[in-house]
Amino acid sequence: MRILIVEDNQKLAGYIKKALEQKSYSADCIYDGEAGEKRATFGEYDLIILDIMLPKRDGITVCKNLREKNINLPIIMLTAKGELDDRVEGLDSGADDYLVKPFELKELLARTRALLRRPKQKTDEILKVQDITIDNAKHTVKQGNKELKLTLKEYAVLEYLVRNKGNVVNREQILDHCWDFAFDSFSNIVDVYIKQLRKKLNDKNGKYIKTIREIGYQFQE
Repeated sequence: MRILIVEDNQKLAGYIKKALEQKSYSADCIYDGEAGEKRATFGEYDLIILDIMLPKRDGITVCKNLREKNINLPIIMLTAKGELDDRVEGLDSGADDYLVKPFELKELLARTRALLRRPKQKTDEILKVQDITIDNAKHTVKQGNKELKLTLKEYAVLEYLVRNKGNVVNREQILDHCWDFAFDSFSNIVDVYIKQLRKKLNDKNGKYIKTIREIGYQFQE
């Protein structure tokens, strides 16, 4: 299980990270709301521990933005505020749980376990963009009425691009999502699969997959 900690108090974030790792979780720390939202949007996490009072972007805004992007990861809000209205605002923004500072790490770990035991929401079985239809239940891809024959990795890369349609994703994000082991960051494996997908989509002019120079790729809406 991977957990994202978004907390500007680096000492507290370190304590939380250590406690989680002692329980065999993997944890990453981010110290401002803007960077935390980006990491939560494009990273592969199972739960977010999110402080409300953050530099650059507050936790309430981060939580609302993530929910608007249909990112339904469990979120535990942390704050020094304990008033009822503050707790209600945190939960109304989309948080699943709320913990007031100072708190016991044992309680945070218990709440983390409780949220991770919840059944995950089922991902969309059918994804559609332009004339491309991805059926995750049948594991098929159609371009109009024509079914495309894709390898497992081609399917995974295309699904990731379509699920993030309109957003620019870099090569590292594609590697992180579609491969189970680390490639050399200078490997051109992603470019190879993008080239293969373009060939099968007959995508000669970037109608579907647009190259964003020196950054990555964007699936056109």
